Amino acid sequence: MPKTLKWFAVLTTMGMLFILLGGALVTKTDSGMGCGKSWPLCHGEIIPSDITPELIIELAHRVVSAVVGFMVLILSFWSWKKIGHIRETKFLSFLSFFFLLLQGMIGAAAVKWGQSDFVLALHFGISLISFSAVFLLTLLIFEVDKKFEAEKVVIDKRMTFHIFGILVYTYFVVYTGALVRHLKASLVCIDWPMCVNGNFTLPSNLYEWVQMGHRIFAGLAFLWITYAAYIAVKHYKHQKVVYWGWITSFILVLLQVLAGALIILTRLNLYIALAHALFISCLFGVLTYLFLLASRSKKNAQDLQEPIKKVPLDEITVNQLINQK
Repeated sequence: MPKTLKWFAVLTTMGMLFILLGGALVTKTDSGMGCGKSWPLCHGEIIPSDITPELIIELAHRVVSAVVGFMVLILSFWSWKKIGHIRETKFLSFLSFFFLLLQGMIGAAAVKWGQSDFVLALHFGISLISFSAVFLLTLLIFEVDKKFEAEKVVIDKRMTFHIFGILVYTYFVVYTGALVRHLKASLVCIDWPMCVNGNFTLPSNLYEWVQMGHRIFAGLAFLWITYAAYIAVKHYKHQKVVYWGWITSFILVLLQVLAGALIILTRLNLYIALAHALFISCLFGVLTYLFLLASRSKKNAQDLQEPIKKVPLDEITVNQLINQK
C-alpha cells in the first residue's frame, strides 16, 4: 500500500476528529451565530471586519470542515481505486462523503433559517457516522485485518447481537447528549449522579428530563459494554482483535462516564467537555470496527470450513490410517 495514501488517510481521520471537536466547541461556546445569518461568508464579508471570539470559532470550524470535506472526497476516490476489491471499501467511501456533506448542509440551514434543538442535535451524530467511515477506511488501508488475522474471526450470535445492539444504542445515547447541549440543559441538574443529591423526586421540567434521561441512558450503555467486555474476556481471548476491541471499548466508556460527571462537577470546564466528545467519538469508531468484523463472521466461518470439505475422502482415510499407526 502506498505510504502517501496511508499518511493521507491518517490526516483525513484526524481532520474528521477536528470537525467533531470543532462542532462541539461551537455548541459549547454558543458560537453558532458567530458569523450572523450569513453562509458561507461571515456577516456577508470574505474577510470579516468585526472580529469576535465567537466569529473566530465559527469561521475556523467552517474552514476546517471545507478543507477536510475535500480530503474525504479525495480519500474516497483514492481508496476506491487502490482497495476497491475489499468488500466494504466502496460503501464506506460513499458513506464518509455523503454524511459529511449532509452535516454541512444541516449546519448551513441552521445558520440561514434556524432549526429546532431536536434537529440540531442530529448534527454531531451525522458527523460521527462520517468519521467512523473514514476511520474504517484508514484501518483497511493500513491492512489492520491482516495484522489481526481478521479473516479467521468468527463471532457467535450472542456477541453479534451485543455488538449491533450496543452500536445502535450508543448512537441514541450520543443524540441525547447532543440534545442536552443544544437545549442548554447541561447545568440544570447541579449534582451528580442525581439531579440534586439526596432528593429522589422525579424531574420537574423538560430540561431536567433530558439531562437525567441522558445520564440514565449513558449508565445503561456503560453496564451493557461492561457485560460485553466480560464475555469477550471469558470467551474470546483466542481472537485478539475482538478481545482487545472490547477492552478498549470498556476503557473508553469508563472515561466517557467520568468526563460526563466532571463536566457537572467542574461547572462545564471546556477542556473536559471536549474530552467528553473525543472519548465518545473514539468509542463509536471502535464499535463500528467490531460491527464490521461481525458482518464478516458468517463468511469467515464458511471459508474456514471449505478446506475440510475439499479434501478427497480417500485422502482423509489415508491420513487417518497414518495417524493410527
